Amino acid sequence: MATILDSLVGSCANKLKEIITEEVILILGIQEELAELQRKTELIHCCISDAEARRMEESAVDNWLGQLREVLYDVDDIIDLARFKGSILLTDHPSSSSRKSIACTGLSISTCFSNVQARHEVAMKIRSLNRKIENISKDRVFLTLKSTVPTGSSSVLRVRKSSHLLEPNIVGKEIIHAYRKMVDLVLEHKGRKLYKLAIVGTGGVGKTTLAQKIYNDRKIKGSFNKKAWVCVSKVYSEASLLRELLRIMEVHHDQDESIGELQSKLEIAIKETNFLLVLDDMWQSDAWENLLRIPLHAAETGTILITTRNNIVALEIGVDHTYRVDLMSTDVGWELLWKSMNISESIELQTLQDVGIEIVRKCGCLPLAIKVIARVLASKEQTENEWKKILSKNAWFMNNLLNDLRGVLYLSYDELPRHLKQCFLYCSVYPEDANIYRDDLTRMWIAEGFIEDHGGQLLEETADEYYYELIHQNLLQPDGLYYDHSSCKMHDLLRQLACYLSREECFVGNPESLVGNTVSKLRRVSVVTDKNMVMLPRMDEVQYKVRTWKTSYEKTLRVDNSFFKRFPYLRVLDLTNSFVPSIPGCIGNLIHLRLLDLDGTNSPSAITQLCNLRRLGLNYSPIYQVPKGIGKLEFLNDVEGFPVYGGCNEPYTEKDFSNIEKIFEQLIPPCNLEDLAIVKFFGRQYPFWIDSTHLAYVKSLHLFNCKFCMHLPPVGQLPNLKYLKIEGAAAVTIIGPEFAGHRASNLGRTVAFPKLEELLIRDMPNWEEWFFIDEATKGLMMEILSRLRRLELSGCPKLKALPRQLAQINSLKEIELRWASSLKVVENFPLLSEMLLIATCQALEKVSNLPQVRELRLQDCPNLRLVEDLSTLEQLWLYEDMHEVSTLWVPGLQQQCRQHHGEDLDIV
Repeated sequence: MATILDSLVGSCANKLKEIITEEVILILGIQEELAELQRKTELIHCCISDAEARRMEESAVDNWLGQLREVLYDVDDIIDLARFKGSILLTDHPSSSSRKSIACTGLSISTCFSNVQARHEVAMKIRSLNRKIENISKDRVFLTLKSTVPTGSSSVLRVRKSSHLLEPNIVGKEIIHAYRKMVDLVLEHKGRKLYKLAIVGTGGVGKTTLAQKIYNDRKIKGSFNKKAWVCVSKVYSEASLLRELLRIMEVHHDQDESIGELQSKLEIAIKETNFLLVLDDMWQSDAWENLLRIPLHAAETGTILITTRNNIVALEIGVDHTYRVDLMSTDVGWELLWKSMNISESIELQTLQDVGIEIVRKCGCLPLAIKVIARVLASKEQTENEWKKILSKNAWFMNNLLNDLRGVLYLSYDELPRHLKQCFLYCSVYPEDANIYRDDLTRMWIAEGFIEDHGGQLLEETADEYYYELIHQNLLQPDGLYYDHSSCKMHDLLRQLACYLSREECFVGNPESLVGNTVSKLRRVSVVTDKNMVMLPRMDEVQYKVRTWKTSYEKTLRVDNSFFKRFPYLRVLDLTNSFVPSIPGCIGNLIHLRLLDLDGTNSPSAITQLCNLRRLGLNYSPIYQVPKGIGKLEFLNDVEGFPVYGGCNEPYTEKDFSNIEKIFEQLIPPCNLEDLAIVKFFGRQYPFWIDSTHLAYVKSLHLFNCKFCMHLPPVGQLPNLKYLKIEGAAAVTIIGPEFAGHRASNLGRTVAFPKLEELLIRDMPNWEEWFFIDEATKGLMMEILSRLRRLELSGCPKLKALPRQLAQINSLKEIELRWASSLKVVENFPLLSEMLLIATCQALEKVSNLPQVRELRLQDCPNLRLVEDLSTLEQLWLYEDMHEVSTLWVPGLQQQCRQHHGEDLDIV
């Protein structure tokens, strides 16, 4: 039941209506056949809603829908074929485009025959589909269905991209207590050779949430040289697990290295260090016993934290402490429910409490289930009657679902609008615990045809809305590392639901196990295996109708001509890092292909024949010139990794600088752009369009290794900029008023960086001065960085001082200063409210007047002789190299802490 037929049949009917009058169809002369197909499709559409509602309980209806699904896929494919064949005729005979058909007068016999053959081929296929739909509409099941007027295309309420999303770690008091206790245990035993803890509990109870709180605790972060978090999962690859650990620890490794070689590198990486390793979602102990135990013993000290559903796993590993996460009490579950819905009115809470507690019981007091049902309830009126309607839904009592999937999880899916149901189910192509990146996922949704056209809105914009709505519904879990939640994961229970509902159409695993009869109904294949080389099984010459082929791991995939002949209906082909030795030219025959990712793989010139291609990914592909004819791909709007350089190592000439600047001046981005990254631009000045006029909607800006630009662009006037990261601006020596967009000609009050929340400046080897006001602008009234929460400066060895205007920012919570070896003083930040970190600042002599800072971290500041006026300091982190110099001022801080707090300062 993977495909939501209400969406598919509606999409087919709309496409048929649109293409009937297109020139490519008129030239084929098949309007009548298509009109008949449209009429029959719309007739079926009127009964789909009733059939979808009955399919879970009535096998006859489910079988009928299965037959219909196969035909509708063929209808969708015939539309592409008709356009393709018609476009060829139109290209060959452009003067005949206004006629309904082309006579053979004046044409060679072979040309005339090919034209007739093209029309006949398409017409016969359409007639065959008409007969199939007619037979389906005569089935006795169809005669029992209620006819309703199909609803129009749905739209999500709003785009939610960051702080307004539901926090994933709203938990009860029990979890808070356990978190604090386990942090204390970890810190108490961090000096042991190997200390092991386990968090045990059923699925969805909050094990990972608790582990995340421990892992992200500030005391924990500062206590270990190395930290890593890996998901082990029920089915895992030993080699992939080791590679992921090495990647997190920034250890280079080759793809073809054996497990023994990877273990040796891990052992060397952690030798004589202290580390924290989280092994999340362990189903068996062999990952520890056979894979990680021996190399991890090389560490001087280490802590292992595992989460598992099975207490036997913890016993086999030999943990020193186990914490069992039990189900919530109904009172705590009710509190989680109403907090997740942001209900605050006491009268409303009293009215809904009884039915709310009943819903919590129905959810089994599981936090995941409660959060999911909260989003269902939030879409209804907040009345007792509406909530009782949810309680009476048949979805609670579905008997033909797996035990773990009954009730609330299926209900949450069933209550989704149809356009989101299909998008949710598609996530099953990702393996368990995989990182799901928004841009990758939404591109595949578009390629599969799941995204509805909303007039003037780009399909990419609509797809983003769908993505954030699934996060808002708690069906996808956002990754907190990304400010815009552009990466997420899917809880294993929700993934199990998606996989179960998609079982006939989606295969995730080693394709070598596929045989002809199991492939016949498949539409999506995701390659997941621990083998280094994957060879497709020898199947018969039947053309299979798989639409998505996705590789999920770095494997060598053997692909020959027969692959593209057997899978001609592909719309998504993702061969990223699959090390395909060569792509045959017959890839150009894939007329349905919308998305092609060949990252790390060669690209044949035949890609220019992919008439429907929208997305082409070529990162790390050995390509050195533009394939001739690529400009004719009219739908191609997304090319990533395409080479625009000459490949030589010679120094840039004046002509090179001039040319690249002229090119960038013309690359004016669309006015609604939100994320912009400029990487390795080698001009000497930024393009004129980096201003408030052209980038009014930009929220995230990253300037990376633009090492020849002498000055930074005036980004302070971008009205919606929230995140700014500048790296490797090697030619910049001064950052002055121009960075904020201030000019002497400005009159009255000016505002710079009105919405900026994070500012990161890294690897600026020649940067010496930073100021917002000079002689020309000192008369201006300025408001600067009014919403800044976090400032990070790293790798700025010549920077002498921080601008005094930073002291006026009342929203500032964190400052991190690293490798600023000319900085002598950090003082007068009366509003900085949380944390100051200073590391490897050898010239630093004084830290003073930070009355609201609660946490101070210091490392490698050998000349720091004075630290004073930190009246609310609660924690002081001193690395070993600070112990000697800190004796000059720690006693004064201790005395100050006793005076203000009545207790000793917490020194770590």
